[in-house]
Amino acid sequence: MTVTMKVDAETPGPDDPGASQTPVHQRKQGGSARRRVLTPLVQESTPAIIARKLHNAIANGDFPPGSQLTESGLAADLGVSRGPLREAMQRLTAEGLLVSHRNRGLFVVSMEDDDIRDMYVARTAVERAALQQVIAHREDDAVRALGEAVEAMREFIDEPNGAGMAEADMGFHQTLVDFAGSQRLSRLHETILVETRMCLRAMRGTYSSGKDRIAEHQMLVDAIAAGDAAAADALMIEHMADGLRRLIGDGAGAGNLQAVSG
Repeated sequence: MTVTMKVDAETPGPDDPGASQTPVHQRKQGGSARRRVLTPLVQESTPAIIARKLHNAIANGDFPPGSQLTESGLAADLGVSRGPLREAMQRLTAEGLLVSHRNRGLFVVSMEDDDIRDMYVARTAVERAALQQVIAHREDDAVRALGEAVEAMREFIDEPNGAGMAEADMGFHQTLVDFAGSQRLSRLHETILVETRMCLRAMRGTYSSGKDRIAEHQMLVDAIAAGDAAAADALMIEHMADGLRRLIGDGAGAGNLQAVSG
């Protein structure tokens, strides 16, 4: 059985002066187009809710890489039947977060060097594209929001390898992709977001200076504010390459990100 969650929108009453007006009339009356503040409501099925919970648990490290997920245990924890749980797990398998081993069951993907390198190639492509869109839009709000994201990182300057710094770091990159204004880039970024968080956790202990980690992000903000697409692109490639090197070392594979620089 599939359960949906739905919130009804408010409907204007008969005495509401806007009840008989179309959105066009409302815009004309105000003299300018109304800026959307809220996003449309989305109905979620039970499998979608379960999949999101599993996403979060994997991202938070509750299910470490390589750990086995059993249907009976998860169904009992979540209080759901196995049908929607299986569908949710199939979604995560299709996304590459779970892997099925024959006669053994489902396991959280293990992030081997090749997996990490491949994830960084995909992440670099998505965030470079987002960066170019943000610069092309030249929105002051984007620069301001990214600056605030850097300030959030400064709160953890004395804990460069802590969970707070890692979360603030991820918040910066999420803000960048959000301001690109591309649903497809956002979907792609969401797909690799859990693996990104897994990698950020693995990076703990590799940063000797919170100041340097923050400076990398501030330079990106400065390049965006200046509208310097070439400089911002080069900084993003180096930023991603640095992250890859921290995870897999300085071997030959660590330079593969340069191949996507175009």
